[in-house]
Amino acid sequence: MRGGQARPMVSVRPRLRRRDGPEWRRVLLRGGIVLGLILLTLALYWFDRAGLQDNIDGEISFVDVLYFTMITVTTVGYGDIVPVTDRARLFDTFLVTPIRLFVWLIFLGTAYELLFRNVWEQWRMGRIQSHLHDHIVVVGFGISGAEAVTELLRSGVPPQHIVVIDSSPAAAAAAAEHGVAVLEGDGTRNTTLEAVRIDRAKCLAVTAGRDDTSILIVLTARGLAPRLPISVVVRAEDNEPLARQAGANTVINPASLAGLLLAGSAHGPHIAEYMADLAAIGGDVLMRERAVAAGEIGQPLSAIRTGLGLRVTRGEETFGFWTEGAALLREGDQIIEIVPRPRPAREVPPGDG
Repeated sequence: MRGGQARPMVSVRPRLRRRDGPEWRRVLLRGGIVLGLILLTLALYWFDRAGLQDNIDGEISFVDVLYFTMITVTTVGYGDIVPVTDRARLFDTFLVTPIRLFVWLIFLGTAYELLFRNVWEQWRMGRIQSHLHDHIVVVGFGISGAEAVTELLRSGVPPQHIVVIDSSPAAAAAAAEHGVAVLEGDGTRNTTLEAVRIDRAKCLAVTAGRDDTSILIVLTARGLAPRLPISVVVRAEDNEPLARQAGANTVINPASLAGLLLAGSAHGPHIAEYMADLAAIGGDVLMRERAVAAGEIGQPLSAIRTGLGLRVTRGEETFGFWTEGAALLREGDQIIEIVPRPRPAREVPPGDG
């Protein structure tokens, strides 16, 4: 919490659930239920066959009862066999009609699940994918992933420009509460990353919780998008070189970052506070990276007017503000600068009121 304001928390209603079985198994189960209901109806009709009348030959055989059961359950009804006693009609009204409705509900539910829902989901995914350009992909919606999404939203990134991937249904549901696009799947698989159009993404943030999984995600994403900026969180210092070899541009170690803040606080009471201020979207200042402007070419980094210039990246080289490389800005340079956090028009800076 900074400045007396608490950050929004993600709340998920706990649900006890198991992984669904294969689709064919669910279809067989429903088919078995339908068959059981039909056999029950057949047995009841056979027991009360005296209440039925055959208008063709006047006799009710087992084949007639089977035939009448099927045309009744399927609501066809040709009128050649009809119930004639009050008991048979009441039986058809209060027992067979509910069975008939239940059978149809099972049929419709199965058809929806196997056909209509898949078609609908494919259509929805197609629409979402068609609008995915320069979006931010976050793989893993644990503590770090949730904080990253929250900070992005607070910084003004529209929810439709953020895509979250997580294999946990609970985590996917929590991410959906933020209004972002969510894909419940395995981020290590090519098909999952292709589904979120990783090749058209602005950047990828990986925080899978396990270093081996995170590194595999980075490796998979790098194969699909060679130029994509990738940031990854790893917890073991030994895995940082592996993450860079896999293709990560930025490797973040929470323990190392905490160590930096602690070390900074040892050298001055306000250093760690300022470093945290830089990292937080809600701080008084922001660290920003941008391309050099046309009017800044040929000038030193210290001459920029948009903020406090710290570093210049030129191809594969990096120059600090104190080096000769930063004394003359060139076309194509990337500038890292510190700028004041934009304030709403109604917000008055301390000391101005």
